[in-house]
Formats: sequence, structure tokens, C-alpha cells
Amino acid sequence: MSTTTVAVLGLGAMGLPMATRLATELQVNGFDISAERMELASNAGIATFASAREAVTGADALLLAVRNGEQLDAVLFGEQGVAGQLKAGAVVILTSTVGLDAVPATAKRLAELGVGLVDAPLSGGPVRAGEGDLLIVVGAEPAELAKVRNVLDLLASTLSIVGDKPGDGQALKTVNQLLCGVHIAAAAEALALAGKLGLDQTTTLEALQAGAANSFMLGNRGPRMLEAYSEDGAEVLSRLDIFVKDMGIVTSAARSLHLSTPVASAAEQLYLLGEAHELAAADDSAVIKAVAPKAAQ
Repeated sequence: MSTTTVAVLGLGAMGLPMATRLATELQVNGFDISAERMELASNAGIATFASAREAVTGADALLLAVRNGEQLDAVLFGEQGVAGQLKAGAVVILTSTVGLDAVPATAKRLAELGVGLVDAPLSGGPVRAGEGDLLIVVGAEPAELAKVRNVLDLLASTLSIVGDKPGDGQALKTVNQLLCGVHIAAAAEALALAGKLGLDQTTTLEALQAGAANSFMLGNRGPRMLEAYSEDGAEVLSRLDIFVKDMGIVTSAARSLHLSTPVASAAEQLYLLGEAHELAAADDSAVIKAVAPKAAQ
């Protein structure tokens, strides 16, 4: 067991498996507002605390997953913010996609407290998180990265160092999300078209995966798109409104650079349409229902 102590705030679908994975070799402190999640964490060998501030006190690293830049600011610097409780020399590991603007400003405020920031947005679902099989892209000062390299190595099967400053990780993840968002939207349109043409969608999916039209997102989301029409829908592994947020980050970044991204912009509209159809909390594969609201007959 390493002497490194990692605090994990939020023990949800991703937080708990990441914390559990880290607890195999590190000391892990955890906090969640849900008593049920806290009990699960405790059973997994994670030390649980009554508040977020207590959980981060004395920790060498804080693993943080938040929804957006506003939530990042609130968790660290808000009325109940934890930044002031972090010890000098500690490192915040940001695993979320929050956009290009929030991270440099956050890094500057943390540096004033003697705390580092490693920008490390990740990809992969809960199962891969628990197995240490995540894709993580990192932008960080080398000295800060060195402090928490053992933490990241436990979580990632692929760890790509893409730059030496916070914000570089967000930049690459923005490019990644452009492609992911477009691929999911394209897969939804293709399978919806197959249904309208009277083709069996399962057979179509199998045929497409065997040829040049295949992609990771087609193979991963395609089966779930067909499940989206069932009574319970597909299991929610990545909410549709996450891509509303992420495609917004993509198109905003492109506009700020005066770069035309017509395909990404069109995909963004599809996710917004899905949100308008009350699919925000559904799995992102349910975006097919924004194209074809009813299952193929």
C-alpha cells in the first residue's frame, strides 16, 4: 500500500469504480451526499468522511469529476469549497471535460494556495474505470504530473501526455469529443435510414461493422441505439446531455478561433433536438429517437 492519499469527491457511476481501483494500492478518502454510495465505498475499502472538506484534509491528491466550469469553481472556491483545505503541495486531478477557458484560471487560483492542477480528462465507462482501462489525456507541468503519476497509471491503460500546461488536456479532449459526437450522430442517422428502407437494423449493423463504414462508436453505440426503443431504453452509460455540453464546448472553441465546423455544428443540433424531446437523461444512444421517434416496423 502506497503512502499516497487520494481524496475522491463524488462516488457515482464513475467516481466509485475509480476510487475502488485506486484503493487497491493507495489510501483513498471518499465523500458523496448519498448514504448508499458511501456504504458501497466503505465496503470497498475506501475511508469515508462526513464532509468533502474533511475528505480532502491532508490528502496528497484530489480526484475531481465535475459537470462544467461553474461546478468546478463551486467545488473548489464556493461557499463550501475545498481548495482552502488542501495542503500546500497537493495536486488536483481534473478528470472532466469543462472547456478551454475554465482550466487556466483555476490553475492560477490553486497555485496561489500552493496547490497544483493536472488537467486529465478521461474517456471510458464505469467498467473500464474499475479495471484501470481508461484513456486519459494530460496537460500539466512536469513537476505536478510527477507527484500523481502513480494515481493516473492505476486508472489508465492509455495515458497520453499532450502538453506541459493545464488546458492542453482540455484542448485535445475537445478535438476528441468533436469526433465522438459526430460519429454517434452519424451512426444514429445511418441506422434510422436502414429502418426506413425496410432493412433489418441488427443485420445492417453487423454488415456495417465488417466494412469500411465501421467505427468504435458505431460498434459501441449501435446496439444500444436499437435498445433505445425498448420499454426501459438502453442502460445509461453516458447521458445525452453530456454531448449537448461537449458539442457546445467544441463549437464555441471553433467560433473563438474563426474556424468553420459545419459537421460538428449539425451534430450539436441533433443532441439539442434530443434534449428538446426529453431525452436529456437518457443514454446518448437515444439520439436515434430524435431522428426516428418510433422503432422501425
